Amino acid sequence: MSDYFTYGAAELAQHARMQLTILDTARDVFQAMALDMVATIEDNNARNEKTVFIVPVGPVGHYPLFVEMVNKKRLSLKNVWFVNMDEYLDEQDNYLPLNHRLSFRSFMNEHVYEALDPDLVMPPSQRLFPDPADPAALDRQLEALGKIDVCYGGVGITGHVAFNEPEDVSVQEFSRRPTRVLTISAETRTINSVGDLNGAIDAMPKRCVTIGMQQILSAKRVYLACFRDWHRAVVRQAVCGTVTAAFPVTLLQNHPDASITIPKSIAEPAYPSLLR
Repeated sequence: MSDYFTYGAAELAQHARMQLTILDTARDVFQAMALDMVATIEDNNARNEKTVFIVPVGPVGHYPLFVEMVNKKRLSLKNVWFVNMDEYLDEQDNYLPLNHRLSFRSFMNEHVYEALDPDLVMPPSQRLFPDPADPAALDRQLEALGKIDVCYGGVGITGHVAFNEPEDVSVQEFSRRPTRVLTISAETRTINSVGDLNGAIDAMPKRCVTIGMQQILSAKRVYLACFRDWHRAVVRQAVCGTVTAAFPVTLLQNHPDASITIPKSIAEPAYPSLLR
C-alpha cells in the first residue's frame, strides 16, 4: 500500500507532481472555479476571441456562482462554447429522457442556460454534448473550433476524468482514446448511486457517452476540483501515484498546465495509518 495515502497537507504539497491548490472550504473551491471561468471569458472577449470550455455535471457547485457572476457583470457569452464532457445513456445507448432525474442535459438547461439572462447566454448551437449515435462528431466540432481553452471537471472514484474509466492498456494508447460510448464501472455506479439515488445501485445507468482522453489532454488547461471525503485518497493517487491508464487522472501529471483544487479537509490524510 502506498505511503501517500497517509500524507498530511504539507507532505501532499511537497510530493505532488501536479499543481495542487488548497483552499479553506468546498464553497471556496466552487467560487475559485467560477471566477476562473469568468476571468477566462472576460480575457477572450477583450481580445474578440471565442472561448471553448469542456464542462462537467459533477462537480456542479460552481454553476450557481458562475450564473450569478455573469448576470451581475452583464458578461456576454455569445462567443462562448460549452462542451459537456459526458452523459448517461439507457440500455439501448440512447440519451436518458430529459425528464429523467439523472439527465445531464436537463441539468444544464435548467440550472445554467435557463438561469442565465437571455440577452447574455450563448445560442443553443454552442451548447454541445457528445452524441451516442455519432461520438466522433464532437471530436470534429472541437477540431473545427481550433482550441479548447480549459477542461473543467472532477475526478471519479476509479480516477476517471469524464467517464474515461480505467483500462489495461499503455498510457500512450489510452491518451489517444476519442469520444466514445462505453460501460460504466461497477465502482463508479456504486459511488454515484450514493450521492444521486441514496444507494440505489440497480437504478444507476450502466452506459454512457464520454469525451475522450485525447480531447481532455489537448486542452490548454485542465482545472479539476475535488471536495468529497473519499477524494482524500483519490487526490493523493492523482498527484503522487504512478502515471497509468489504470487510474486515468494520473495522465494529467504529464500535462503542461493541469491542476486540482481542494478544500483543506481533503488535504487531511485518507487515513493516518493502517496500524494501531
